[in-house]
Amino acid sequence: MKQSEPSRRELILQALAGLLESEPGARITTAGLAKRVGVTEAALYRHFPSKRKMFEGLIEFAEEAVFSRCQLILQEHEDARVRLQQLAHLVLVFAERNPGLCRVLTGGALIGEDEGLQRRVSQFFDRLETQVRQILKEGDIRQGLRPLVSAGHSADWMMIFIEGRLQRFVRSSFERHPSAEFDHNWRLLAAGLWVAEDLPAAF
Repeated sequence: MKQSEPSRRELILQALAGLLESEPGARITTAGLAKRVGVTEAALYRHFPSKRKMFEGLIEFAEEAVFSRCQLILQEHEDARVRLQQLAHLVLVFAERNPGLCRVLTGGALIGEDEGLQRRVSQFFDRLETQVRQILKEGDIRQGLRPLVSAGHSADWMMIFIEGRLQRFVRSSFERHPSAEFDHNWRLLAAGLWVAEDLPAAF
């Protein structure tokens, strides 16, 4: 089946993500973005009424990509340990494959932009943390997997791991991949999530 061509709206978002990846630290202007897409600034504004809406479009893409796949993970796996392992790997690989968007999620690309965008990014991570906390609580109830401290603290620990890996990826100019040595890092992370006796040797 022939793949459909991306819409002009999608091309604009792809161009924005490309600029964020190739020109870290540079301020994105609508003139520069229009040049990269090959359209006029007026054409940009026909699809996005403001630059804030363009950034929101990237955040919405991240939400759809991550949380739709998260639902599949929940459907495919019942073990809370596997669910969280798969979820962590999902977020890290997504960021790795989308460096420009990773700069948005870590906040660096939003410096000097509309302050509301930072809140939108916070909502993304709050939603992710809520999902992690829910998986931990269900694992405790259904499988007897006891959080080392509490579901809230364990979720916080996992978010520190994920967000830290993303920050280091951006700080290293995308050289230190978030998913590098994931299996080893997951074993270390899991040791801080649950009581040790609840973990199989593979973890």
